Amino acid sequence: MRLGINGTGLVQKASVDAIVEDAERAAADGFSSYWLAEHPTGGFDALTVLGAVGQRVANIELGTAVVPTFPRHPMALAGQALTVRSLIGDRLTLGIGLSHEVMMAQLGIGFEKPIRHLREFLSILVPLLSEGKVAFDGQVLSCHAEVFQAPEKPIPVVVAALGPQALAVAGTRTQGTTLAWVGPRTVRDHIRPKLTAAAEAANRPAPRIIATLPVCVTDDVESARGLVHKLLHHYGDLPSYRAMFEREGVRGPGELALVGDEQFVRDRIDELADAGVTDFAATEFTPTATDRKRTRDLLTSLLDA
Repeated sequence: MRLGINGTGLVQKASVDAIVEDAERAAADGFSSYWLAEHPTGGFDALTVLGAVGQRVANIELGTAVVPTFPRHPMALAGQALTVRSLIGDRLTLGIGLSHEVMMAQLGIGFEKPIRHLREFLSILVPLLSEGKVAFDGQVLSCHAEVFQAPEKPIPVVVAALGPQALAVAGTRTQGTTLAWVGPRTVRDHIRPKLTAAAEAANRPAPRIIATLPVCVTDDVESARGLVHKLLHHYGDLPSYRAMFEREGVRGPGELALVGDEQFVRDRIDELADAGVTDFAATEFTPTATDRKRTRDLLTSLLDA
């Protein structure tokens, strides 16, 4: 299993410099990838930031986890991704996702038939990122276009997929899935079997399963878990995540976060690998300087191993 860093905890600062510095440290420490989310109403564009990161940070995969699909046409997203690829070279992975109905409502955007939307979005996006041209007419999305410079290599796409239909689309049409708030039991019993079956049926290579969870190596476990719950409990109110918590047998984010001493966190990361996670991108959720050092030391020790 490859280890990366998810810098989404810095997104609310809306500071390109802070994320560049974080990615520089991740690359210097030997992590394989650096991932960044985009909030639909945050006003901070993940792909643009990764373009800036890639100008200063070499030799590390850069990926979005994720860019919401409903607010933009796939042609516009393809153009942006291809532009970023031209800036940073052949190391961009584009993670996309439907986001959530309540978030789209804040933008005045409907959330009708999300799986149809995802299929049509990928029917346009993937050909543009692999061949540079597309001719597609769907029920809600259409595009007839050819980019100025066709990509020499396809830009990999992964989809935030939790439900059976979304997993089937991801396995059939993309390089895999990127997950948030999903534990090892759910990966083993739900995500991996459905995603792999879809990929095999489409004669595609084994899919990537990229997972992100908060990580904190600490002796004050109760306080750290309480802080996760306090700051991130709202994720439990989103139906798609709530379904994953129920599958895992936990009540919310605080129970799913990897919080404990070095051995506890190491064992939980091993569980994710055994369940089928191919890439773990740690979100370092560290309230104190001591926690930050212990967490990064533990993660880098796993790289050495």
